[in-house]
Amino acid sequence: MKQIFADTFYWIALLNPKDDWHQIALNYAHNCINDQLITTDGIIDEILNYASCRGTIMRQKALLMCTQMLREKTIQVIYYTPELRQLGFELYKQRSDKGYSITDCISMIIMQQMDIFEVLTHDKHFTQEGFIILF
Repeated sequence: MKQIFADTFYWIALLNPKDDWHQIALNYAHNCINDQLITTDGIIDEILNYASCRGTIMRQKALLMCTQMLREKTIQVIYYTPELRQLGFELYKQRSDKGYSITDCISMIIMQQMDIFEVLTHDKHFTQEGFIILF
């Protein structure tokens, strides 16, 4: 099973039918049955934070999505450890000129550790670190 990292960008595009990338994310979701998606608890936080100010229906949809992410066998949620957070802080500090978020830095560390090269995102920061963005 091929491992692909799923960034916040992908999950929000999937969640929000008004998102410009919604249809592309849906198409991927319907065709990726042989892929294992890797994501993080920090990304789940970002999804819920995104939905928190977009009304009750969006909050409920986000909560349902995140609950399903935690249960789905083809999705692996990596939990931040103190060591991961420290490595993320180090990358954040080293790339202070790039505008990376701490969540992206930790995601990049995980991708490096797991030898994952493809990421479901449109965030160009990942290409700056040598990863292949799929949107």
